[in-house]
Amino acid sequence: MYHHLPLRSVACAVAAPTLLYALFLALLTIPYLQNQVIYLHRVNQTGSSDLNVPEHWGFLRNQVTPFHLRTPDGETLHAWHILPLGLYQQHEDRLVQEPASEVAPDITQRLSFQLLRDDPEALLVLYFHGAGGSLGSGWRPQSYRALSAGASDKIHVVAIDYRGWGISTGSPSEAGLLTDAQTLAAWAMNDAGIPALAHRPSLGTAVSISLAHSLATGAENDPVLFSGIVVVAPFADVATLTATYRVGKTIPILGPVARWPRLLTWLNTWIVSKWPSNARLAEFVRACQRIPGDGPKYDVTMIHAQDDYDIPWVHSDMLYWYGVNASSPAGITIGELEKEKVDSRVELGDGGWAVTSRSPSGVLREQIVKYGVHDRIMSYPVVSQAIVRAFGYGRI
Repeated sequence: MYHHLPLRSVACAVAAPTLLYALFLALLTIPYLQNQVIYLHRVNQTGSSDLNVPEHWGFLRNQVTPFHLRTPDGETLHAWHILPLGLYQQHEDRLVQEPASEVAPDITQRLSFQLLRDDPEALLVLYFHGAGGSLGSGWRPQSYRALSAGASDKIHVVAIDYRGWGISTGSPSEAGLLTDAQTLAAWAMNDAGIPALAHRPSLGTAVSISLAHSLATGAENDPVLFSGIVVVAPFADVATLTATYRVGKTIPILGPVARWPRLLTWLNTWIVSKWPSNARLAEFVRACQRIPGDGPKYDVTMIHAQDDYDIPWVHSDMLYWYGVNASSPAGITIGELEKEKVDSRVELGDGGWAVTSRSPSGVLREQIVKYGVHDRIMSYPVVSQAIVRAFGYGRI
């Protein structure tokens, strides 16, 4: 026997999800709620693990020193200084005799910091993590260990939780996260006094590019340049990301709206944190071209996995074009660049492919690997290789 639903019931079944989705879109115009969706800083991915006890994540005693950074606008950032394993082994006896690695009241008095500051060959990676969780979440601890793999007695890592993440104070904003990054860069230059390299996946790619842009353009007579920038799973800008981003790899936030470009464009006018990495990368490249002196001024590597369902790898394609177009005196169209990429592309089999663009001012690389999704790739050798290459180790 067949039962026919009344027409009114069918209409309600269709209208209810539509109205709920419309309400969701309306709520996203509220800046506070936007921040919750974009930054996911309230998501706890570490349970009851104490961020001041890095041994929870398998680090050796005092291999990691938790410490605090104070921002110019009064926020307190929680940070980890991670010693490379090779260097740790050389000084293990002294390190294990120090007090347990709770928050260091003065990190300059810790042996780990002195090993960083006093070694003229020491190298430092500034690690800007992505949305959600804290510096102890997901694949981040594994990636800290992987970053120093290419020079395990030289490459230190310092990672921070931005304002509002983990146990750092404050609430996130685009200007606030840039201030946090500038605070860490100032610490690296003024306290540690060594060359630094900016690295980070996802949201942190926007932070890294914004930081590099601000340091290269903010002081025209005294620009500051990193040894290199490695970005993993970057996005072009938030407006473009809204049309492609999927929560949990399956739920497109604005996917249904993307079918109506005008509506999507109107909704994007309400976005407060825009993070225009594409435009800032182009401005950064142009700024580097204006800096006097011979030799390259920038070394930027973009790495993305083809099976990244959170942020599709087309975003790296877009960023690469913005950078190459800015580095070309006459500019280059996307079509022209695609033809060049066919000719210069290095095939890596199941490892994916890579292309490189060189100019007198610097180098831009795009490397697309087949596997790694959005997070696991951070701990892969392709990232370790990019780090040592940017620091000048091995084949350029």
